[in-house]
Amino acid sequence: MIFEKIKNLMISDSPFIVKIGYSIAVITLFLLLRFIISKIIDKGTSNHKNRYLWHKISKYFTFLLTIILVGRIWTNGVQTIATYFGLLSAGIAIALRDVITNLVGWLFIVGRQPFEIGDRIQIGEHAGDVIDLRPFDFTILEVGNWVDADQSTGRIISIPNGKIFTQELANFDKGFGYIWNEIPIVITFESDWQKAKEILQNIANKQPENISKKMEKQLKKSSKKFMIHYQKLTPKIYTDVIDFGVKLTIRYLCEPRKRRGSTENIWENILIEFAKNKNINFAYPTTRFYQES
Repeated sequence: MIFEKIKNLMISDSPFIVKIGYSIAVITLFLLLRFIISKIIDKGTSNHKNRYLWHKISKYFTFLLTIILVGRIWTNGVQTIATYFGLLSAGIAIALRDVITNLVGWLFIVGRQPFEIGDRIQIGEHAGDVIDLRPFDFTILEVGNWVDADQSTGRIISIPNGKIFTQELANFDKGFGYIWNEIPIVITFESDWQKAKEILQNIANKQPENISKKMEKQLKKSSKKFMIHYQKLTPKIYTDVIDFGVKLTIRYLCEPRKRRGSTENIWENILIEFAKNKNINFAYPTTRFYQES
């Protein structure tokens, strides 16, 4: 009894059954098309990364076409070619959202130039030197992370171009071309802090990076494009008092890629000069006990 009803339903001219038949035919057709495309990709591409990318694109593309065509079968209102292609383009835009975003990001990077090949940047949690730029991603040679003072880790990181719209970008080379570096030195309260400050000032002034005329020229050039203004470019020693001593902080300008070298040079000079002065001693956290007699 039940089988006879199903048989009568299948051979009837019901629009519902006809739409089901068309839908199954479309789905079958696109499954076959997807299978053929996969075989072509496997035979024509040996690169694993490219193969994965093309498989992903073809999968989304055929899936969306299937959804759109099946939807057109079941929706009577979608009749015009203009409407059809409008939905088709919208579906493709949704499916390939990341791909399109990365391509637009590439156009933005090329046109606006927030960074260029060779610049040292930080985007989100990743920092490094830009070594390649492609339509879908850019590559940096990583610095920092587990390595101190912004030196290279040796890792190469590929970042999608679309991240330029969602992540904060810091460029170490754009604009002024120098960064401010600070080195804190803590001496004991009993030390001659004024003498120590004089020694630190002399050391900072002798750093090869502190070429004022070169910096002033670069600052003048960058101020035409950015609102950058510094009253003084020469090194400065700041005095502060903390729990266990007097903190003297050297603040000076240096090139981004020379920060570790200049820090090392300054510390070596500090150790040499402080060793010559017995009334200047480094401080460190200590605990003192007083006993009443």
